[in-house]
Amino acid sequence: MNKIRVLFVSAHNSSRSQIAEAFLNRLAGDEFEAFSAGITPRELSPFAVQVMRRIGFDISNNKTKNVLDFSNSNAHFDYVVLTCDKQTLQICPVFLNTKETIHWDIIDPEANKRDNLQILESTKKVRDIIKSKVISFLKETTQKKKENFQKTA
Repeated sequence: MNKIRVLFVSAHNSSRSQIAEAFLNRLAGDEFEAFSAGITPRELSPFAVQVMRRIGFDISNNKTKNVLDFSNSNAHFDYVVLTCDKQTLQICPVFLNTKETIHWDIIDPEANKRDNLQILESTKKVRDIIKSKVISFLKETTQKKKENFQKTA
């Protein structure tokens, strides 16, 4: 059975898209295959690593990737999920080889924060928002898959 392929895109691939990739691969790895990338990749956020480690996910060895590596290739994705805020959304590339593009308006947890405690708390909130969105995405996608199967049966 072919896995449903999902690419999560954020501005830097340092936290939001990395968190989403980890959740989807863990929660539905047998049916889905998740990837992540950034528009202008930076180093993996130590805050993202920390908040994910607190709930049993180790993303410390993840590498950040450039979205152009995916958009310039012939890679096929069933879904491209843009996890960036509205300002960043305007510079996201268009993926022609995908069934559906989805936008989750999620703030950058490190934007406009003054100290590490604020960044950590913001990253924790973003993690929880993303987890909820991934769970909803799984439910919706699974329902669509069942409906399409019933139509063809």
